[in-house]
Amino acid sequence: MARRAPRWLRRGLLRVRNVLSPVVSLWRRSIQARVVITTMAISAFVIGGVGWLMLQGVADGMVEARRAVALSEARAGFSQAQQSLDVSSVSEASSEIDALRTLVNDLAARSGSPPSYQVMLEGPLDPSGDGEAAFASAGIASPAIPDDLAQAVADGQHAAYTFTRMEIEGSDEKEAAIIVGDLLRMPDGDQEFALYYAFPMTDQERTLSLVRNSLLYAGLALVLLSSGVAWLVTRQVVTPVRLARRIAERLADGRLEERMVVRGEDDIARLSLSFNKMAESLQRQIRQLEELSRLQHRFVSDVSHELRTPIATVRMAADVLYDNREHFDPSSERSAELLQTELDRFEALLSDLLEISRFDAGAARLDLEAVDLVDLAERVCAQYAPLAARHGVELRVVNRDGPAIVDADVRRIERIVRNLVANAIHYSGSSQVHLLVAHGATSAAIAVRDFGVGLEPGQSQLVFNRFWRADPARERSRGGTGLGLAIALEDAVLHGGWLQAWGEPGQGAQFRLTLPRHAGDDPQRSPLPLVPDAGAGLNRTEGVR
Repeated sequence: MARRAPRWLRRGLLRVRNVLSPVVSLWRRSIQARVVITTMAISAFVIGGVGWLMLQGVADGMVEARRAVALSEARAGFSQAQQSLDVSSVSEASSEIDALRTLVNDLAARSGSPPSYQVMLEGPLDPSGDGEAAFASAGIASPAIPDDLAQAVADGQHAAYTFTRMEIEGSDEKEAAIIVGDLLRMPDGDQEFALYYAFPMTDQERTLSLVRNSLLYAGLALVLLSSGVAWLVTRQVVTPVRLARRIAERLADGRLEERMVVRGEDDIARLSLSFNKMAESLQRQIRQLEELSRLQHRFVSDVSHELRTPIATVRMAADVLYDNREHFDPSSERSAELLQTELDRFEALLSDLLEISRFDAGAARLDLEAVDLVDLAERVCAQYAPLAARHGVELRVVNRDGPAIVDADVRRIERIVRNLVANAIHYSGSSQVHLLVAHGATSAAIAVRDFGVGLEPGQSQLVFNRFWRADPARERSRGGTGLGLAIALEDAVLHGGWLQAWGEPGQGAQFRLTLPRHAGDDPQRSPLPLVPDAGAGLNRTEGVR
């Protein structure tokens, strides 16, 4: 089992997330912030790169100039020192030490005031014999010579040099310097001395520091300036866009009279003008649609109202004919039966059309109450038991979770279940139809499962279309009104739920209705699977009520 992260690490990550969360939110929600931050990052990268290149160029130029001057002065000093030794006539060791010390002091004295270089001398006359410099001019705290330079001088490479850092008297830190070294030979040719010139680069370091600070401050100022310019430019573009967004939200809320203010003749002004024209067009079309919808709803209501009187009269006459059909000849008797059947279907179609018109007009309302889906399923099964018996279908209610209470309009939910059960009895070709009921923390579901002909691929979405039929050749007299599933879907959506279908050829079909436990909640997920478990069979009896 993986170990949990230490508490301090979790706290650190939480603090980082709390700090970055507002920045990420601002980045995702604000175009202006993205433009300004991007401009700042790109400007910092470009200015930093250019500044670094400029600083490198200045540093290389100054170092090269200092190196050339140091080599020139050192070579002159080496030549002068060798000439001084050549003309020297001392032979005793003590006299040679005094002569060399005097030579070092003379060479150092020529560097001026303040001195532009320091002089060091190493050789076999070193009394201590520890390899350190025998003589050094004043001002050098620790005249250590780099090993690579000492080796190069010892190998006889003329005027070898290196860059290093050395301690200077009066300074707590080591300072950069260029050290140039060469060999000096005594007149007798038996002894050799290493003479070094140390040229401090303090002035160059100060100059580079000044240039670096100047570039840094100038770069920061340019980054801030470019970010400010980007903020001002994007503000001129983003402000009208934000205004358009607010007006669009108001239009979406139904305030169709909102318009943008047009100023000037630039692109933003033309955008505002086009937006206003679009809003006017939308307002005009929406009003036309509302008027057409109102007229359509009124037309359907008027037609249905006007049709009720003649239908009632025809119904009375049809009932009389149907009740006395036994006294008619076979042809007239069949006509009376067909008339009765078609009148029933016509009344059902008229009722469905009125219900669809209420959904289209947005006039459908819910009468909510606590409904137990288990009791509802049993009630529907009892209602359709005679019809199922005539078709040789066995109805079962399968419930394992106990009562499934939801806030719903019982009339509409019962209409959905009745429609699904009736369709399964009439058209599935199955000998069993199961009503499965389950509930979860936030939702409850009821599914109608058959084991008949099933659905072809793609039909699970088409079954809810108005007047759609799986078999176009099926008789209209047996096919109902063609609006039942469309109305059922509208009822489910009105409750904030889902009505979904699944089917496979030869494996049957399942229609699942999912509802929130409480009105206005989000069902989140259904407690019943849409696709039944493989092998969920005809003989399953556990949990059957």
